[in-house]
Amino acid sequence: MSSLAVGSRSSGTARRNPASVTLLRGMPLAPAVVLLAVFLVGPILYCIYSAFTDMALTGSAGSDFVGLDNFTRAFSSADFRQSVYYTVIFTVVSAIIGQNVLGMVLALLMRAGNRVVRAVVSAIVIGAWVLPEVVTGYLWVAFFGTDGSLNHMLTAIGLSPQNILFSTPILAVSIANIWRGTAFSMLVYSAALSEVPREIEEAAIVDGAGTWRKLLSVTLPMVRRSIATNLMLITLQTLSVFGLIWTMTKGGPSNKSTTLPVFAYQQAFQFSQLGYGTALALVLLLIGGIFSLIYLRALRLGDNPS
Repeated sequence: MSSLAVGSRSSGTARRNPASVTLLRGMPLAPAVVLLAVFLVGPILYCIYSAFTDMALTGSAGSDFVGLDNFTRAFSSADFRQSVYYTVIFTVVSAIIGQNVLGMVLALLMRAGNRVVRAVVSAIVIGAWVLPEVVTGYLWVAFFGTDGSLNHMLTAIGLSPQNILFSTPILAVSIANIWRGTAFSMLVYSAALSEVPREIEEAAIVDGAGTWRKLLSVTLPMVRRSIATNLMLITLQTLSVFGLIWTMTKGGPSNKSTTLPVFAYQQAFQFSQLGYGTALALVLLLIGGIFSLIYLRALRLGDNPS
């Protein structure tokens, strides 16, 4: 009888103090929450504050609140607009077109190939992906340089040598980024294609669909969610590429490959305008958010075509 009374009292206490029960259950997560607040939320808030100040690496020890002056200066600057233009070019060419399309092509070829072909292609493509950006940059400088492998091949077949790093540097860094980043898209699409039932594709062939019709009308619509997710991820990753471009061209020549991350770095650390550089970084974050909203909107429209 007494044990029943004790049990009823304890259950009543738990019902009367749900906050304490929740607190006890959440205590193991407290160290992780503190670490996130200190090393993630704190720096983000400090960066947002710095974007509205005239903080500098040299000169005055303090900083003053300047409001929207950094953003006004950015949007009225021709160099800023040029960096946004090259950022969009670099992202569209190397991610939305290059990595996305090549990754899908490789995934389709691997799906149709045998086990040996899949193993060899995966090893080569993933090997390029795991290389650090700096190493990738030096490899492509050695390929595109005036004394590089490309010009040796061109002269061997009777063509004049080219200096792509000087004439079209944004194309050179885009090709390097495609070579390095295609593996991610290939892995995403390989996983998505493995979930497409073979029976549906075979039924389409029986109904008279050719290879392209089957791909466009059956296979791709069934992996459209993976396509949208992959596009969003590789776009956000490409928007923030810095090491590859800095290693290959340092944004030159004549700022012809200066994307927004490179421009922000130059302003913050080469010209010591830390507040202005942080404001540029926030603009880059805003551009990434706009791309994400576009992809999420397209995904919702694909799920609800009506």
